[in-house]
Amino acid sequence: MFSTKKFGGFLSRLRKNADMTQSELADKLNLTRQAVSRYETGDSFPDVSVLVKIGDIFGITLDELINSGEPSRGQSEILENIAKGKEANLTENSADVSDIVGLAPFLKPSVLEKLAEGLSKQGIDISNIVSLAEYLNDKSISAMLEKADFENISEELLEKLAPLLDNKSKYTVFEKILEGKTDWHLIKVLIPYMDYIQSQIEAAVVEGALPWDALNELREGNRRLWEKMHEEGNI
Repeated sequence: MFSTKKFGGFLSRLRKNADMTQSELADKLNLTRQAVSRYETGDSFPDVSVLVKIGDIFGITLDELINSGEPSRGQSEILENIAKGKEANLTENSADVSDIVGLAPFLKPSVLEKLAEGLSKQGIDISNIVSLAEYLNDKSISAMLEKADFENISEELLEKLAPLLDNKSKYTVFEKILEGKTDWHLIKVLIPYMDYIQSQIEAAVVEGALPWDALNELREGNRRLWEKMHEEGNI
């Protein structure tokens, strides 16, 4: 998997071998010295457009720069395609979801949206959506949730995911519960994050979409909501 630490070490050696200060490199890249420092320590990774400039400055290929971070084959292909302005789609024999999860912190949401389109067509495990949600825009998350397999979602995973979802995505999860695609007990996790869900749960119980025991989960969810509001100082 791609390592920003290894990439940073490689960049640092390139700069030092060229007898260049961080400030001098930053000036050539039109960046701050602090940005270059973060690249070299592995705390952040350059935008792919900056990679091209770095390659030009030190006279090395894009392949050499990218491979210094020891990416997987799929990650290497993704980064190279983005840097060359090619479509950042998944291909049959290279990138997979683990490659995208590993690169997600370093890619723009617009780039991830293109990659997410491929994942949503394939279908994706809910645990991977949780890993990606922090970096994806609302549109991409919604598209992936509609195609996702909810069989393995747990209360813990949904607790991590729910705060990152917009209203459309939260209702997608609620609909999966009503359709029996996942455990109905999970409704208690959604309650603190969804307006008007109480009346919808009650209606679903009356209509038979949820068992009567769901009202117990409603009470548990309301307790969580009260605790959440108390922690936030809203009561």
